[in-house]
Amino acid sequence: MTIVHDPLCAAYGSAMRPEQPARVVRSAAHLRQAHPDWTWHTPAEPVDDATLLLAHTPAHLQRLKQARDFDADTPYLPDIAEHARRAVGAALHAAKLAGQGKRAFSLMRPPGHHATAGQAMGFCYLNQIAVAAAAAQTQGAGRVAVWDFDAHHGNGTEAILHGRPGLLFTSVHQHPGYPGTGTASFDNCRNWPVAPHVPRSRHMAALRESLDAVIAFRPGLILVSAGFDAYARDPITAMTLETEDFATLGRWLRECGAPAAAILEGGYSDDLPLLIDAFLTAWENPASA
Repeated sequence: MTIVHDPLCAAYGSAMRPEQPARVVRSAAHLRQAHPDWTWHTPAEPVDDATLLLAHTPAHLQRLKQARDFDADTPYLPDIAEHARRAVGAALHAAKLAGQGKRAFSLMRPPGHHATAGQAMGFCYLNQIAVAAAAAQTQGAGRVAVWDFDAHHGNGTEAILHGRPGLLFTSVHQHPGYPGTGTASFDNCRNWPVAPHVPRSRHMAALRESLDAVIAFRPGLILVSAGFDAYARDPITAMTLETEDFATLGRWLRECGAPAAAILEGGYSDDLPLLIDAFLTAWENPASA
């Protein structure tokens, strides 16, 4: 397993918010101790505007530089545009590694799947998985599928990828819940809304169905919006998955056989390092699942 991580992603934010530096600091420390044989990469190449414009508008890139909050959950912070660009760069690097036949996980912040082409929202400033999907196509990946198992609907990814040939977006998410979208499927966007407190078995059945849709698409690359906030003890959601369920998701991804990269989205429980570990270990090692 290759972990794509830049410690600078913890150099902003506040412990007073759910999306805080400790999410990645604690997760990185845990993974380094638990898996000393895993490889760690720090992407050094900056992401240029041309790449970001595959998913975002020029006006949005300018707006990120303006010292005004985007919404109550998404404040303006010093150098936030640079932090968001680093997260995009890590996603691009993970996708590149997947194309080389490696399993790669981008352990970065801020998350991205709520950011639309022209709007930062929901802790997200740039949509790294949408940029990575579009960039992979330009680099010859062929069909690219996004599998989003975050507890919140990836509304930004859906809006950006909607209608683009050779791209598929799938999402299993809590509804009702933020941001209130994702209640229907259309064109190349498939959604599985799941009610709060739904039994684990029903939630996992929806996740299996969504991954089967990805497999049926026959993608040359799978990009995973790996959010861990569907965990039963996450503080901002009302879902029921347990640690072993995230291990099952990792096993399913390994069994797909397609090149894949995963990108951290949500997950706000103190158990986040264990949840990530369960997912990655099962994805990496058949004997663990």
